[in-house]
Amino acid sequence: MAKAFFRLQKFLRRTQFLLFFLTAAYLMAGSLLLLQRTRLVLQQGSRPGNQAEEASRAGPAEPRSPQSPRPGPRLLVGTEALQEPALGQRHGPHWLASRNSELRRLRRRWLHRFSSEQEPLQTAGFKAMRHTAEHKGTYMGCFTHDSRERTLKGAVFYDLRKMTVAHCQEACAERAYSYAGLAHGAECYCGNALPAAAARPEECSSECRGERGSVCGGPGRLSVYGLERLRAARRGRNVIYRGCFRAPENLTDTFPVSLIQPNLTVEMCSEFCSKKEFPLAVIRGQECHCGFPTRRFPLREGAAGPGCGARNASSAAQGPFCLVYQTPVQDTRCTDRKFLTTKSKVFVALSSFPGAGNTWARHLIEHATGYYTGSYYFDGALYNKGFKGEKDHWRSRRTICVKTHESGRTEIEMFDSAILLIRNPYKSLMAEFNRKYAGHLGYATDRTWKSKEWPDFVNSYASWWASHVLEWLKYGKRLLVVHYEELQQSLIPTLKEMVQFLNVTVTEDRLLCVENNRDGSFKRSGAKQKNFEPFTQEMKDLINRYILTVDEALRGRNFSGLPREYVPR
Repeated sequence: MAKAFFRLQKFLRRTQFLLFFLTAAYLMAGSLLLLQRTRLVLQQGSRPGNQAEEASRAGPAEPRSPQSPRPGPRLLVGTEALQEPALGQRHGPHWLASRNSELRRLRRRWLHRFSSEQEPLQTAGFKAMRHTAEHKGTYMGCFTHDSRERTLKGAVFYDLRKMTVAHCQEACAERAYSYAGLAHGAECYCGNALPAAAARPEECSSECRGERGSVCGGPGRLSVYGLERLRAARRGRNVIYRGCFRAPENLTDTFPVSLIQPNLTVEMCSEFCSKKEFPLAVIRGQECHCGFPTRRFPLREGAAGPGCGARNASSAAQGPFCLVYQTPVQDTRCTDRKFLTTKSKVFVALSSFPGAGNTWARHLIEHATGYYTGSYYFDGALYNKGFKGEKDHWRSRRTICVKTHESGRTEIEMFDSAILLIRNPYKSLMAEFNRKYAGHLGYATDRTWKSKEWPDFVNSYASWWASHVLEWLKYGKRLLVVHYEELQQSLIPTLKEMVQFLNVTVTEDRLLCVENNRDGSFKRSGAKQKNFEPFTQEMKDLINRYILTVDEALRGRNFSGLPREYVPR
């Protein structure tokens, strides 16, 4: 009996607590509703009487277009459609029905406004097309697009945040292409042949990521622009003289396209080869040849002597010599990349101190192997420019190697092997300081260099440069040490060694293509000279001690020491 009574008492206690909780929740909800009602009444009372009457008679207003100014704070919940009835009518069934009707109208208005803002330009397609007429290119129409069998086979650019029609047109015209095509709102394709299969105009409905109101193709669709006016303004520019070289024995076998033209000029030959989408224009006498760097013609050893003639075509090289020019066209033989089809059995790191050229090394590896590289971090700026491995999980093993700046034992031992990229600490510190304060391609201002940020940065980061190398030498399982300076000076031999370490076989022609596209999208345009020395003597003494320590550690592990240019300044 006592046991049953105890259970009943326990049940009643629980019920009491539950009833208390529900009562408190009910009162709190009632208080919130009362406060909201009071706010609505105050807002309605603040209007002039005749304005309130007109609003109640007029019903809900017309939906606001996305371009019209946003309403002020008073309209945050759209209360202009909710009119308070007289006190005597406030609790009858007719009032509830009309209030529910007003709420439904208000929801419809809100949904209409929301959908009109999110609409992917399908209903406003032609208006957007008229907007694009402001750009310098000529709109050619909407065309079908297959990323595997592209009609526009030239250069490809990605910008998942800031792609605009003008940006794509400028990029393609800069490389002497005749057409620019945009797809998926963020992809830009260049070429010299107009796609054959046209699509309906409304199928190009994707808004450009960096320009509201402009059309950038669609899924499987290209918005194509002709660039004749833009190319005419750039004709003759961006043609780079590569040097005088000994001509191959059979020019017609080496170069797929040729032209014989009396009074041949550099501009004529470069224009001809650009239209044929070749990166090299080769001139010998009145002959113009177009092609790529190949094993037969690797452009490694230049020639000199009277046979080379002058750099202008009127006195061009004769006999066994020829003059070589780089056209604005991109070498696309090595630009295709993908994820690994099966998970990699060996987990490889591409490890470096920040500012040591890791992004540039990734660009070279991706173009040499044809596979994406991953990252321990996520850098949106890199992903937006085509480093698709940035968004892939770093432990997915779908990428050929993984970028990391980590130097802890636990992080190091996660990897089976690593390419350890080392750069002169003076250059690394300056590069990372520029990136930290001005982004991947910018330069920190002189004011920033002269502030207290720079000495603090050197004091903390210089020791990290040394410890990064020392920890990887200590805990790394299988290492390939690559010096940034050697990669710059001997690109193909060093890159071939890196690719072999990654257990990938590549052709010589693909490596030559990488050399032709060596800079990539994240190389600062030359060294910005300063009119002052950023490193004090105290900083130099500190850095030089670290250089000697790292050099000794490398030699102790039977690696070659640091390049001579690292040695104390």
